[in-house]
Amino acid sequence: MKTKKDYSERTDIEKIQSNWTKINGLFSREEWSSAILRASTAVEISANYVVRQELELKRNLEPEFVNHLLKWANGVQGKFDKLLVPIFKGSEFQKELKKLNKKVRDINKERNLIAHSGQFKKKSTAKRIIEESEIVINTLIKKYDNDFKLKKQNGKR
Repeated sequence: MKTKKDYSERTDIEKIQSNWTKINGLFSREEWSSAILRASTAVEISANYVVRQELELKRNLEPEFVNHLLKWANGVQGKFDKLLVPIFKGSEFQKELKKLNKKVRDINKERNLIAHSGQFKKKSTAKRIIEESEIVINTLIKKYDNDFKLKKQNGKR
């Protein structure tokens, strides 16, 4: 019998995939607001992955320091503005990040309206946020893993 790996022991990629599976389940159950929260979480984890790839693996910074930076940056928008954009300043990838920033702002705005104001969202908003999240996640992760694909789901969007 296959046992599930504890969430805290999963890699960032495994966390993204498990959140993506959850997103699709929530969407199929018409839990629009919860699907948006999970989509935002998956985007934030993908930002964490990129930061770790660059700072820990390429620049040999200590994982504890990188984790401190990730907590300090707080949230997906903070990670884009305070970490990703400065890390990639002057690079070709910075241009990709600038293209993604409008989507990240939209994802973060809708997430905050749910988390901080208690708003309920419609199917159309959830669909838009999930689609934007998929673009952001794929763009970020494919910088390091060309074979990465979010698992396709049966849920109709």
